[in-house]
Amino acid sequence: MKKSALMVLALLLVLILFSGPAFCGNGELKIFTWSEYMDEENMPKDFEKATGIKVKLDMYESNEEMMAKLQAGGLGQYDIIIPTDFIITSLINLKLIVPLDHSKIPNIKNLGTKFSNASFDPGNKYSVGWQWGTVGLMYNKAKLKDSDVASWDIIFDPKKKPGSFYLIDSVREMMGITLVYLGYDFNSTNPKELKAASDLLIDTKKRKECLGFKGGVGGKNDVISGVADAAVVYNGDSIQTVSKEPDKFGFIVPKEGSEIWIDSMCIPAKAPNLEAAHKWINWVLEPEVGAALSNYNQYATPNDAAIPFLNKEDLKNPGIWPTPEITKTLHFVKDLGKSNKVVDQAWTRVKSH
Repeated sequence: MKKSALMVLALLLVLILFSGPAFCGNGELKIFTWSEYMDEENMPKDFEKATGIKVKLDMYESNEEMMAKLQAGGLGQYDIIIPTDFIITSLINLKLIVPLDHSKIPNIKNLGTKFSNASFDPGNKYSVGWQWGTVGLMYNKAKLKDSDVASWDIIFDPKKKPGSFYLIDSVREMMGITLVYLGYDFNSTNPKELKAASDLLIDTKKRKECLGFKGGVGGKNDVISGVADAAVVYNGDSIQTVSKEPDKFGFIVPKEGSEIWIDSMCIPAKAPNLEAAHKWINWVLEPEVGAALSNYNQYATPNDAAIPFLNKEDLKNPGIWPTPEITKTLHFVKDLGKSNKVVDQAWTRVKSH
């Protein structure tokens, strides 16, 4: 009996040991990302084939939503998050993400020069570029002509006839666009300028044509379904549809300008599978993988080594790769430190009135 019990105990110990992450292809990788930001069916499968690691995806629709979940106990739930540039400084200062081990990311050499030493994270200590793009206006060509949408006045000027439209539910993007339309700095913290911008947004949202605010892919989906005639959206979300149906839908960065952004891969402070997280980052930086990602979601890649593998038509598309003329009007969102609260207060006023 003792011998049998010892054998059973030994067998149980073996099963416990070999049911762990190393035995199961290094376990599971949990990614918290924007919806519709990758081929959600095939990209996880391709990573599993390459590494033996299974992928689980959870989605968010704004940086604020992502950060709130991390601070509410989500730090130990995810191995990878994909925040936008302006929020990474806050993630670092709040110790919500950890430094990367570059020895485990040899493909980091594939990053383009302008993305390998960004001001928000010099030397890519905490982040590695995923995709970059802009914010602009998606519109239904049956309701709006290309000439109608050349300026942001199509939504801000009550004399114009934009049809029904959505504003983007993201504080820095929507406040920044309103500020540049008024002739101010995209990142202004001047109280008078912020009041003028919030006044205009309040007046705009009260007009009958305005359907309110939508984040993530919500505005784009409502333009496609016919609920709205136009929406302020991220470019790639729109281009995926515009490139397939160019006679029905359009996308433009109006002449006053807008935001340019880069989303990056980061590792939360209590990630359960650090090894898998580094493998994911290095795998995404493979030239063919980076190109497949951009070819699918139609955002620009920060991975220079992937460019030869991109769809040639996409490279010619100014909605994906802005022309020099458009680029001159684009602004990165700056981390404003303590002044962030001034912008947040203006936004709160907009949302509450």
